[in-house]
Amino acid sequence: MSVLEAKMLEPGFKDEVISKMCTDKNPGDLSNCLTCGMCTAGCPFSDVHDHADPRKFLRQIALGMRKQVLNSTFIWACTMCGRCTMECPMGVDVATTVRTIRGNFGLKSPGFLQDVVDAQIKTGNQMEVTKEDYLDTLEWMEEELQEEVGDPNAKIPVDKEGADFLFLWDPREIKYYPQDVQSIAKIMWYVGANWTCSSRWWDATHYGLFNGNDEESRIMIERIGEEVKRLKVKEVVVTECGHATRAQKWGPKVWTKDPFYPVYSILEKMVQWIKEGKLKIDKTKHTEPVTLHDPCNSVRKEGLVEEPRFILKHTVMDFREMNPHGKYNYCCGGGGGLLAMGKEIYPYRMAKGKLKAEQIKATGAKLVACPCHNCFDQLTDIIKYYKLDCKIVHIHHLVSEALILEERPVE
Repeated sequence: MSVLEAKMLEPGFKDEVISKMCTDKNPGDLSNCLTCGMCTAGCPFSDVHDHADPRKFLRQIALGMRKQVLNSTFIWACTMCGRCTMECPMGVDVATTVRTIRGNFGLKSPGFLQDVVDAQIKTGNQMEVTKEDYLDTLEWMEEELQEEVGDPNAKIPVDKEGADFLFLWDPREIKYYPQDVQSIAKIMWYVGANWTCSSRWWDATHYGLFNGNDEESRIMIERIGEEVKRLKVKEVVVTECGHATRAQKWGPKVWTKDPFYPVYSILEKMVQWIKEGKLKIDKTKHTEPVTLHDPCNSVRKEGLVEEPRFILKHTVMDFREMNPHGKYNYCCGGGGGLLAMGKEIYPYRMAKGKLKAEQIKATGAKLVACPCHNCFDQLTDIIKYYKLDCKIVHIHHLVSEALILEERPVE
């Protein structure tokens, strides 16, 4: 047994952590920790792999064990999913505490997490897509959309002033999955949305949420605010991405202190359009069993629990819930930036993924609806690793494939 000497402790460490927290909650809640262990009991991964004990992490901070905390594998193995915070009787925000330690004490993240943030700061998007390639992709997908729906007026508008909303993409959609652009644009065309994209700052993703650097996060959020003002739009709508939705909704409150524009997930918009009778969907197009993965950032942290279920119940014939689901869901295992942390963290990702693989298999579903790009990539890895017989899709895929074109309400 190792000996903990009082001279090795720094009583002011906890207060230093609290002073550096960037949150819309009360940072001082960290002092309310009872060390009761409910956080560890609530963490689905606490007994799945080592370095997964939030109670130990919080206790080390409280005792002033700076060296142990800053050298802890926990801060990088934790996906910051928030399930522990949900169970905490005192409301201690473990995810924010982890994020604070990551970004404010001179630590270097494993893998290429920081490289992703650096790329976005430097080029405007995390995958360093050039402006020319971005605009070419939008033009290409606009042409494909026009051919698909037989309407030369089907557009993917760029820099249109006075639109109802500015749409933010995930760079994966532009660089690797351009058909996603076509799929989303088809829905916009179908409902007659008055929308636009930016030619400058269009990346919804935000890995500053994961590396913990608040100055970098502020820069990225301010850029979106600039485009809202420049293009004179009323709202921002975010593509299907959990952490992007969280960052764009929550970020202006904590990084710029200027949440002057409303932010919605495309899921919220699709619910609205279905209720208004603008989205007419033939659910018989999807007869195979479908289950839903709940992204932690959009479901547990932003409360978008019923929206994806509402859409799926109007879009597929056989919807099956995982157990547990909703706000009690299991993280996919790739959240918190783990997907960008390389080989060092990969074993933890796959260990966490075993729980999700068992959930998916138990449903018997052939399609896993996943409204998040980070989760999409992690679940794809899980399917390969655990040899599951299913496929990952976004919700917009299911909607756009089942639209009743002849009943389109917009001429």
